[in-house]
Amino acid sequence: MKNTLYLLFLSLLSIPVFGQYAISNTEATTETVAIVNNAPDIAIIPEPVSVIKSEGYFILPSNVVIQAPATPELKQVVAFLQERLSIPTGSYVAEVSTPAAGSTINLILNEKTNSALGKEGYQLTVTPNHITIKANKPAGLFYGAQSLIQLFPKEIESKEAVENIEWKAPCVEITDYPRVGWRGLMFDVARHFFTKAEVKQYIDAMVRYKYNILHLHLTDDEGWRIEIKGLPKLTEIGAWNVKKIGEFGNFFPPAADEPRNYGGFYTQDDIRELVQYAKDRFVDIMPEIDVPGHSLAAIASYPELSCTPGAENYRVRSGERIMDWSRGAPPIALVDNTLCPANEKVYSFLDTVITQVAQLFPFEYIHMGGDEAPFNFWEKSDSIKALMKKEGLKNMHQVQGYFEKRVQKIVESKGKKFMGWDEILDGDMPQNTSVMSWRGMKYGIEAAKRKHEVVMSPTTYAYLDYMQADVITEPKVYASLRLSKSYEFDPIPAGVDKKYIKGGQANLWTEQVYNIRQAEYMTWPRGMAIAESVWSPIEKKNWNNFFNRVEQHFKRLDVAETKYAPSVYDPIFSVSRSADKQLMIELSTEVPGLDIYYSFDNSFPDRFYPKYTEKLSPPKDATTLKVITYKGKQPVGRMLAMPVDELSRRSRK
Repeated sequence: MKNTLYLLFLSLLSIPVFGQYAISNTEATTETVAIVNNAPDIAIIPEPVSVIKSEGYFILPSNVVIQAPATPELKQVVAFLQERLSIPTGSYVAEVSTPAAGSTINLILNEKTNSALGKEGYQLTVTPNHITIKANKPAGLFYGAQSLIQLFPKEIESKEAVENIEWKAPCVEITDYPRVGWRGLMFDVARHFFTKAEVKQYIDAMVRYKYNILHLHLTDDEGWRIEIKGLPKLTEIGAWNVKKIGEFGNFFPPAADEPRNYGGFYTQDDIRELVQYAKDRFVDIMPEIDVPGHSLAAIASYPELSCTPGAENYRVRSGERIMDWSRGAPPIALVDNTLCPANEKVYSFLDTVITQVAQLFPFEYIHMGGDEAPFNFWEKSDSIKALMKKEGLKNMHQVQGYFEKRVQKIVESKGKKFMGWDEILDGDMPQNTSVMSWRGMKYGIEAAKRKHEVVMSPTTYAYLDYMQADVITEPKVYASLRLSKSYEFDPIPAGVDKKYIKGGQANLWTEQVYNIRQAEYMTWPRGMAIAESVWSPIEKKNWNNFFNRVEQHFKRLDVAETKYAPSVYDPIFSVSRSADKQLMIELSTEVPGLDIYYSFDNSFPDRFYPKYTEKLSPPKDATTLKVITYKGKQPVGRMLAMPVDELSRRSRK
């Protein structure tokens, strides 16, 4: 009875409050109070600013006519709707550029700007007879189209025709616009190379959730991924290493005879194609060339860029240990993976690289890294000592600051803005330096208070390479980040002038991500949580409501054949010791309403096994605790096998 009342209480908490208000097409304001509708057939992510549901449904006809202005920017919006509405449904979808009385879907660019909508907002109206999307700019129509697709049954995500489905969408009035302008995902293509087709696949996934910036991490110790004319060794040598499979960071160093044929790079034509592909989907690509640290691939290609004698013997990293993190950051380098701030050849090299990068990427920012640069080799370098004396530099942070300021001048000479990870501010950078804050929120807050432009990308909420559940189920990484924690992300912290916060971003580092399926698994659903954090009004965020929608999107991703992590259903293990030193095991779940069943006898539990109701103490000789979660009669979690020895070890921490 107690559990029943508790579940009833939770269900009441998740019921939204309803109200009534009207929004005119031209008079909506940002102060409008939003309505949440938790009807099962409306499960849009990210949550729109306002949703008003009406009676009835729109039924997709067998012949669909899209009316849209004949502008190049709308070509992809129309093409997107044509593809998504025709392939699964079998409907014929035509386009007209002049107003047509029988049009099914009207895409309208506002003649008079609706100030509330901005550049990316939209109004979506679904009636029993037709669909209308209005926006100030083409990007808004594209995001309105994304929301429209989410109103149709999950089978709309299919890549092939689906029979016996009623293709209906609920009648609704939606007004929507983003909370922040920078809504980014970082995709690390340096640690493991991802093909041009796979990057496109990642773009297609991110625009479903209204992301508008793809940050490509193009260079690192494990690979240089972009062709630079006049510097052929960057891709002849720097793009390739020895393929290793296992736990990245702990591989044995490759032998001299092991083939260096694992990797790849993008030609400049590939980059142009990706930039255009993204632009067609209203995504900007920001390139990152990570310097002065994380530069082993460049140094293996051109050893003269290093301060350290013997760099000609360095090779592109294959995942072997090259840093000692036992003393924290900055790390102690076992090999010198830094470009030399005292070497003029480095700045000539970077001028060549940045010139071509600036020409290839239209986006206004170039990210130049700046993170985790080790100092121990610099401290021993005679050339660094001479530089410090010449420039009056007192410590290694100032040495890096000297480097960053020179690189910033190169970037700005190409007509671009300079951005770096938050460590660059240790070098007293000028106010026009833009900062991507990753070491928690505090560095971004400090940067904003110093009037720097800031993109919030904290490990606390937004690092998609972190484990999503217990370490026994995930590729081992040094930290964990559960879906509910990601959903707590607020890119605009209290006490900061929001004009300095450009927005937020999630980062997918790929040391432990070997293929695009694993990249999807690590991104979704946490990418949905970040998407809602940077798009939806803060007052609309509600964990229970969000997860109800996530479960609907799991079904959609199943149909789309996109991989995702079901980790949110896995039990959470907590351990302690009783007064008599007995091991006590507490189980909980990230989402309410799940039952946990368990066994200690090495068999595989189902819902006819003991149900967890209170702390467990393992039988004397038990070696394994197996657990699984159910929602009602359906298993939802994975079968987890937890060694009792592992639990005992954790209890001693």
